[in-house]
Amino acid sequence: MNAAEASWLARLGARTTQKALDLLQVLAVLSAAVVLALRPGTWRRTVRAVFARQFLFTAVEAVGLAGLLGALAGLLVVVQANLWLNRAGLTTLAGPLLVAVVVRELGPLLANLLIVVNSGSAMAAEMGLMRLRGEVRVLEAQGIEPLPYLVMPRVAAAAVAALCLTLVLIVVAFASGFVFGSALEHIRSDAFIFTEQVLRALRPADVLTVLFKSVTPAVFTAVICTTTGLNAGAAASDIPLACRRALARSLGALFLINALISALLYV
Repeated sequence: MNAAEASWLARLGARTTQKALDLLQVLAVLSAAVVLALRPGTWRRTVRAVFARQFLFTAVEAVGLAGLLGALAGLLVVVQANLWLNRAGLTTLAGPLLVAVVVRELGPLLANLLIVVNSGSAMAAEMGLMRLRGEVRVLEAQGIEPLPYLVMPRVAAAAVAALCLTLVLIVVAFASGFVFGSALEHIRSDAFIFTEQVLRALRPADVLTVLFKSVTPAVFTAVICTTTGLNAGAAASDIPLACRRALARSLGALFLINALISALLYV
């Protein structure tokens, strides 16, 4: 083995070790945040205020965009599905197909993409700026731990926001799909029959799938973005790099988690 190959292997080993350490840190922070969130004594007034602000930014202010995405999803998926099922004479499969596509896959995925793009970079930038301005050191000097005050309420807010946005996306997608489909005469049943077909196709496993697919990527996104921001360098130029790194890792975690849950569901 020559020097170039040894140097390449050393760099590969160093990168692999660093990735493993980053993953272990995310899992450790996530487990600690979940434990803290389940303790009633953790939810002091200041922590509740952080949770409320984060939920307002992540969920409430994003409802309009979630509704727009849901309407587009209804137009592109619900209308198209009913169009081709009508042509194939398989209208009885409309309910199960729409549940499989919209409820299990599209709703949670779009909601978490919205959280990653809309809130992930903001959380990373906020944590990086707090570290740069010395606010984290001030909190620690006052006896306030960063994890229960800065990380845990944002993780909890992201989890609740993801579930709420997922439900908004699913409901709007079905409603807009029915309206557009009826207007284009691709859906010939009334609203009650259409709703009954969808509800009849729902199974308890679908409810669990929506819960896990919406909440799990969201908590990973919050942990990744907050820890990446807190680990940013001491220079102002390091904050954009931390935001980009946080977004890339969050998107990777989102698609990986969705793929794993889908694999477990369909195997």
